[in-house]
Amino acid sequence: MARRYTPEKREIFPDVRYNRVEIQEMINRIMLKGKKSTAERQLYDALDLIEERTGKDPLETFDAAIKNVSPLMEVRPRRVGGATYQVPMEVDPSRRKYLAMRWIITASRQRPGKSFAEKLANELMDAATNSGAAYRRREEAHRMAEANRAFSHFRI
Repeated sequence: MARRYTPEKREIFPDVRYNRVEIQEMINRIMLKGKKSTAERQLYDALDLIEERTGKDPLETFDAAIKNVSPLMEVRPRRVGGATYQVPMEVDPSRRKYLAMRWIITASRQRPGKSFAEKLANELMDAATNSGAAYRRREEAHRMAEANRAFSHFRI
């Protein structure tokens, strides 16, 4: 059953240092227990580490990482006559970005290493070069969608 009411999207203001909405969204997703200043510091430290190690603009690496990890297709469950099918569907652009950020953060938290900033920097650099756990997650989603292509006529 579909929702009757869709809440309106809240406006997110750009971050202080880079003046970009995507960076602010990432900070908000990293944040735990309302500690925004901690999340902010961690992301900025990670971006500084990227700049230090690669010598390139960290925003280019960040954008490349988000672009490479963003899934184009995903499977969603659909019930048809008592059976549940995994139906492949295209991913909405806003959800695409959300999933990419979430997967990068999750992969960073699971990485062995010192500080979260270091783990995040490593994961972002890996994702920018089409490797790392977050990128594998995207590939897994695409494989599932490809494997269940036979059910694509059940689109929601």
